[in-house]
Amino acid sequence: MKLYQYIFTFLMGYFLYAFVEVAGRGYTHWTMCLTGGLVLTVIYIISSRPAMTLIRCCIIGAVFITAIEFAVGIFDNIIMGWHVWDYSELPLNFMGQICPIFSLLWGFLCIPAFYLCRYIRERFGNSSDCRS
Repeated sequence: MKLYQYIFTFLMGYFLYAFVEVAGRGYTHWTMCLTGGLVLTVIYIISSRPAMTLIRCCIIGAVFITAIEFAVGIFDNIIMGWHVWDYSELPLNFMGQICPIFSLLWGFLCIPAFYLCRYIRERFGNSSDCRS
């Protein structure tokens, strides 16, 4: 894989996440756009592994996204005090930064991300890396 593929994938994640969040709740935060770019790039990398199935990608993706969400939440919400999100009212939340409901949502969002990454690889001529 080439650097430009990673840059393209990062930018896709950056702008798609911003679009989804603005469409869903009316606003976003610049750190969430960066996080969206990072997440899609990681899904791009893990989804190209030979043994990676859609289900595995969703499970690994959900765990990774939840971990990144926690790290970004600690920085954004606790250290910087930006109050980007707060899951304190949701059941089984941890420090108001992560919760099982959103972890499940991240797993489901890995489905279109998996196929988007596959499409990106095909467009860049790496279709032999794609798995179903």
